[in-house]
Amino acid sequence: MRVVEIKEFGAPEMLLPTTRPDPVVPNTGTGEVLIKVLAAGINRPDVLQRKGHYPVPAGASDIPGLEVAGEIVSGDVGNSGFKIGDKVCALVAGGGYAEYCAAPIEQCLPVPKGLSMIEAAGLPETYFTVWSNVFDRGQLTAGESLLVHGGASGIGTTAVQLASALGHAVYATVGSDERARAVEALGAVKGINYKTQDFVEEVNALTQKKGVNVILDMVAGDYIGRELKCLADDGRIVLIATLGGSKSTFNSSELMRRRLTITGSTLRPRPVAFKAEIARALQQHVWPLLTAGKIKPVIFKTLPLEQAAQGHAMMEAGEQIGKIILTTS
Repeated sequence: MRVVEIKEFGAPEMLLPTTRPDPVVPNTGTGEVLIKVLAAGINRPDVLQRKGHYPVPAGASDIPGLEVAGEIVSGDVGNSGFKIGDKVCALVAGGGYAEYCAAPIEQCLPVPKGLSMIEAAGLPETYFTVWSNVFDRGQLTAGESLLVHGGASGIGTTAVQLASALGHAVYATVGSDERARAVEALGAVKGINYKTQDFVEEVNALTQKKGVNVILDMVAGDYIGRELKCLADDGRIVLIATLGGSKSTFNSSELMRRRLTITGSTLRPRPVAFKAEIARALQQHVWPLLTAGKIKPVIFKTLPLEQAAQGHAMMEAGEQIGKIILTTS
């Protein structure tokens, strides 16, 4: 099968199109299926893996790629309700940049009605991540507001649309006025250009100095100390990446006095059972919104599998609004 592998850690050019033997068909009782991949999403963890900063979990494929859409061609469907030949999208722990990829059946979801396979490939990693961190860990509840950093990214556009569709006021930081207008079109109350505006001042002005209840933070670093200044009492900061650095300085007295929470998580190494719970929540609460057309993945660029390096370069340059998708045909 055709794959893209990491020749050695480094620049996007280290992504090498090559071939490998077709995967072994998963046995009955393993809870895994083999998917003929039609499209696969590029995500920030793929970039980190290519640079040597995101180790592959034990037992996972060394081939990058954490989300795919395609057809179940073999394996153990069990009592999942799926059958061989069904079109699905799936969250995987690796192996997405390939013509075939094994996936736990509990991490597979049906392709929402009305969505293409390319659009479906942009769902799993972002929606699993946003639901797990904003709604489960961050406990965003009715009447509360959300600030999203990196609002024009795949994660960002997902968080903006989903939280807005569920009735929350959403604010998002982005790197240009064009992107600010783009996230506003997706449902954000305000897109904040962090290059020309202070997000702390903007959020406090927009919330009458009450602050937001939850912040989805993929920056960390010195952002955390600033975020405390625009976080409501009992507010929660949820870290999902450290693009601004892993070390932070903040006022711990304020943290205690105002009952603030700083938490975070990574999804890839979590067990299948944990991800299966997220999949069930998504099918219940989010898939109806997708089917109804109330939310939709934002696709920035589609590239052939062999051009994965170009996709990584785009992501690192911050060019995209939404998702970059690889196709196998």
